Amino acid sequence: MSKENSMAGGVLDRATVRVLEAGCRRMWGFAPRMIPHIVARMGALGALGWFAGNMPRYLVSMKVLGHQRTHLAGMVISLYNGCLYCAYAHGHALELLYLRDRDRLFPLDARTLEGWLGLPPRVLADRTQEVLREAGMQSEALWVDTTLSLLRGDQQPVDGAELRLAHLVRMFGTMNRIAVEAGCTEPDQAQNPVNKDRAVKERNAALRAARV
Repeated sequence: MSKENSMAGGVLDRATVRVLEAGCRRMWGFAPRMIPHIVARMGALGALGWFAGNMPRYLVSMKVLGHQRTHLAGMVISLYNGCLYCAYAHGHALELLYLRDRDRLFPLDARTLEGWLGLPPRVLADRTQEVLREAGMQSEALWVDTTLSLLRGDQQPVDGAELRLAHLVRMFGTMNRIAVEAGCTEPDQAQNPVNKDRAVKERNAALRAARV
């Protein structure tokens, strides 16, 4: 590659990072530290194409499936794939949404998810379902089993909701691989608009601190 082409590629990559970071700030109130890694891995045009092909469907799925169910799936998928960065992003979103919507602390502290990495699928399912029962979300237990079955290839989607879940498995799987390969493990913030609600975040932190 010529020096001119290399410089042009570098400029395009940096511009793409800024565009994607700006979009995330509008949605979530922060720019995930994963963005430069995504662009470095996919290239500027590849990253833009990937986001254009996946984010609209993801946002529709959040409306159809619900934010909490979507982030529950994201947490389980990321834990199964060994990605702490993404597991925290979804787990923290789940606990903030739960506090906002139910006015009580979610039983699981996303900061403890590092200890869940590497769990066998059945143990991961049991532990997650135990948290859901404590949270009064028993109806989500089957959702966890379906997520893991799709991840393992034990079943194929049979309806619209499961087709959306299968897309989440592929989408989050791509993010998980990039994060793991990039060594991106330090937790970031919640990848949900609730992350912009300072009052909810401060209350969650205060309630967590009071439990210590």
